[in-house]
Amino acid sequence: MTIQMKIDVLHEPRIEFSNAKTDIDPRRGLPRNGPSDNRGLRRVRLGFVGLADDVQATVGWFSKLEQFIPAKESNSARFRNWPGLKKALNAEFLMEERHQRHINASKYELFFKEAQRGQKFGELVELFEDEISGLYGDEAPDCIIVCIRPELGDLRVINPGLTPEERHALEMLRAEEESDQLALFQPSPDELEAASALYTMADDLLFRTFYRALKARIMSDSQAVPIQVIRRDTIDRPDDKGHSHATRAWNAAVSIYYKAKGIPWRPADLPKNVCFVGVSFHHMKKRGGHLVYASVAQAYSTDIEPYAIKGANIDHSQKWDRQPYLNEAQARDLMEQILEEYEKRAGVSPDRVVIHKTTHYQPEEEAGFMQGAKGRVANCDLIWLRSTSFRIVRKGTEEPWRGTLCSVDGHNYLFTSGYIPWWNEFPGMHIPAPLEIGSMNHTDIAARSREILALTKMNWNSSDGITRLPITLLFARRVGELMCELSDNATPNPSFRFYV
Repeated sequence: MTIQMKIDVLHEPRIEFSNAKTDIDPRRGLPRNGPSDNRGLRRVRLGFVGLADDVQATVGWFSKLEQFIPAKESNSARFRNWPGLKKALNAEFLMEERHQRHINASKYELFFKEAQRGQKFGELVELFEDEISGLYGDEAPDCIIVCIRPELGDLRVINPGLTPEERHALEMLRAEEESDQLALFQPSPDELEAASALYTMADDLLFRTFYRALKARIMSDSQAVPIQVIRRDTIDRPDDKGHSHATRAWNAAVSIYYKAKGIPWRPADLPKNVCFVGVSFHHMKKRGGHLVYASVAQAYSTDIEPYAIKGANIDHSQKWDRQPYLNEAQARDLMEQILEEYEKRAGVSPDRVVIHKTTHYQPEEEAGFMQGAKGRVANCDLIWLRSTSFRIVRKGTEEPWRGTLCSVDGHNYLFTSGYIPWWNEFPGMHIPAPLEIGSMNHTDIAARSREILALTKMNWNSSDGITRLPITLLFARRVGELMCELSDNATPNPSFRFYV
């Protein structure tokens, strides 16, 4: 039997900085050109909330970001020196005492001990929430740094809102999800973690974490300010433990700059006025006690800010091959919501809509999406992406390059991870795992793959400029995680700044 195989290596998508200058590496492009929205020195007001000594230590660490910090990692092509805040982002962090709030230490110790036993978790979250909300108002900071102890960052408690029957049902679903992930060929821990972003996760509802609960509570306020959670060990760890302080400075500063309404970089190679949408599903408990799937759509375009939309709630029985799907009416309504919000923000309808989904489209979904777009959008691509056991190995010492597109007997595999030539490194421990890509309608798979590759560079929560998943699905996953903390009639904050 003859196997038809074709392998291409797509060019690495460029990102755009100030004055339309481009590069492929944020840590190289930012000091050379300045951020995309550079209009002169940006002054970012920071707030701080935490135990008194944590706030003091964190303010001290952020003060050092004004200066040059050498990178200590061995690969200088990937891990670059921190040049100082003004040279990196043309920004200045303003840290005034009036924007600092201290957590009551005795209450913290009491609530934390009780939370470890499954009690007072809500009171622990409220302890921080009250101090954070005290910074809102006309003179609010642009971003609030929440300083937490490592043990608080690691805290995970059983969700007390679940009945024994609901917990058992979710544990059964978790076993199915783990079975799906273990179906991958010899999955490594990194691959299992990456694959988890492509599945619904029962653990999101079975357990609560402080970080997720606090973010969900904060974003529900009409005056909410984005928060950046900093663990104490992030600033205390020496250079030889994990990333060096230079790399930590890069990651924190880029994330805060974006949360403070800045735009560090934009995609240079994505078409204008195209709406890219990620659709995902997440477990939710309704107030009546019924477990459902909640659908989420996240939209991204070069022309407007990313936004999120909550779709329909779906009964747990509405599944195919153990995965939830939208019926025709639900898919149509979601597409109409997406387009209405896009038109409200951009002032025009998009020229094209591209839907990304992590499971195959059912006939009802395809019909609903196409019906919702009919007469409003000239073209609608329905693309699915999923993990796969497919692997390829190159002759020699280099792994398959990032951007490799391999077509085998009608199946298409895109390596969004792999050997990075401008880093001269593969940032992983195992053979790179591609994403399998398919389409429900006739389309140019190479063009859609180039778009997906460009969208993997749009996560401003890191200065790497590379993620395994496109921002459409990465954002939708994070929205879904926080929805587990919201009531079933709550609307998630649409702004991406609250999820990074």
